[in-house]
Amino acid sequence: MATDEDAQDVRERIVELHTEAFGWARACCADAPERAEDILQEAYVRVLDGRARFAGGASFRTFLFGVIHNVAREERRRRGAGPRLLDLDVDLPAASEPDAEAEGLRRALAALSPRQREVVHLVYYQGLTVDESARVLGIGVGSARQHFARGKERLRALLQGDPRIET
Repeated sequence: MATDEDAQDVRERIVELHTEAFGWARACCADAPERAEDILQEAYVRVLDGRARFAGGASFRTFLFGVIHNVAREERRRRGAGPRLLDLDVDLPAASEPDAEAEGLRRALAALSPRQREVVHLVYYQGLTVDESARVLGIGVGSARQHFARGKERLRALLQGDPRIET
């Protein structure tokens, strides 16, 4: 049974990670802010009411991102057909007029496989390690490393305009 101190500690950790967690939730639902809010709310409720318990095997951040990922996956299943995680866009910084470089990066990221995009997003945008990304996504570390390496290689080729790579 969790104590009031434990519950307060969890609330404080959630507050500290809220901005990053919201960015990940947006990425998990193709950048739809309203859906991201709902996903994040459900993830927080599960953590706070004990349905999702932090066992200490990873960092709290990794645990929370995993809960968000699972809630988003369940929400997609309930909705039926719809975009898969990160299929439409990534959480790029907002700009009034996207410059050519940012637009090129967005298109290159969209050309990655969904799993490559997930790992690349977690590593570059959320600052997780590849090992932590594997935990969040519920895949093996070797698989995450492979997706990350292939994703970086493909991004490099796309951004350098390699004619052999199609978008």
